[in-house]
Amino acid sequence: MPTTKKRLASRSKRPRLSHVDADGSARMVDVGAKAVTRREAVARGTITIAPDALELIRSGQIAKGDPLQTARLAGIMAAKRTADLIPLCHPLPLSHVDVELLAREDGYDIQAVARTTAQTGVEMEALTAVAVAALTVYDMVKAVDKTMVIGDIRLMKKTGGRSGVYRRT
Repeated sequence: MPTTKKRLASRSKRPRLSHVDADGSARMVDVGAKAVTRREAVARGTITIAPDALELIRSGQIAKGDPLQTARLAGIMAAKRTADLIPLCHPLPLSHVDVELLAREDGYDIQAVARTTAQTGVEMEALTAVAVAALTVYDMVKAVDKTMVIGDIRLMKKTGGRSGVYRRT
């Protein structure tokens, strides 16, 4: 068996990724036959900030303005533009996006909720909202803290669609 046929045979035994065609090329998934359902996704992430910088944020002394409110708006805007940023994402009619930054001792937990009624899910929109909210805080605070760490961006929950409910345990 030639090498190419062996590779194709072994590929067929692996679970198939929906964004990869039989030749291994990236492709946009055709969701035209999928049912339109109400869908929701919740994503979370964190940003860890040095104590001095946190004090400046919490006392309203960041020179660029309020990084938390700016990050909320940036996260919402990013969710609405996800298909422009992630090449194979479908543009979705979002019915709701919410971004919260919750104070913790060493920074903030960031949570985004995205909702739609569509043929595909909103996980990428929620994840993008969290990532851009965190990056916005970083941008606004970097003059006083270059040690900030963005991390743990993950899907917490998704509902709707054929695959049903997913909850991170």
